[in-house]
Amino acid sequence: MARTPRNTEQPAAETPLELDPKLDSKKGKATPTRAQREAERLRPLVPNDRKEAARANRDKQAAEREKARVGLAAGDERYLPVRERGPQKKYIRDYVDSRFSIGELVLPLMFLVIIVSFLPQFIPAIPQEFSAWSLYAVWGFLVLAIIDCVIMTQLLKRRLRERFGDKTERVGLYASIRALQFRMLRMPKPQVKIGQAID
Repeated sequence: MARTPRNTEQPAAETPLELDPKLDSKKGKATPTRAQREAERLRPLVPNDRKEAARANRDKQAAEREKARVGLAAGDERYLPVRERGPQKKYIRDYVDSRFSIGELVLPLMFLVIIVSFLPQFIPAIPQEFSAWSLYAVWGFLVLAIIDCVIMTQLLKRRLRERFGDKTERVGLYASIRALQFRMLRMPKPQVKIGQAID
């Protein structure tokens, strides 16, 4: 009677995956439990590094302020105050900026008068009345600036009625204040050059 050949092959060693049923056969590591996954998703409501969070918040606010400043200077409606918005206000700004106003020189002239008023104290050859004369010159210049603003306002009102009809805003004070400001200090910044035609 033939004997059944003895199986000489050793049984394959049990792999770690077979020893531990919790191990993931695809990843080769233990599958995380539900509690572990929930713990990984949890984030503290208050950041651990408060200094870093405060610095990031300051940087964000500074970036937003800079963006608003650039938008305001460029005349972007999204960043303008309510009193500066609307097509009529933009037209008024462009009209004022397209002409030379005598009022632009009032502020520099006042600084010049302040400096000149101290000259007689240091230069004896300059008479004391020189300070009074310079002050009278400023007052006369201011009167001319006011007259210029009145003429400008009347011309501007006529243009606004032609362009926007009878429903026009009160523009006298708004236009005059801008005309009396030094051109480089106006906000929003002038978008037209002096002498440029306004459509």
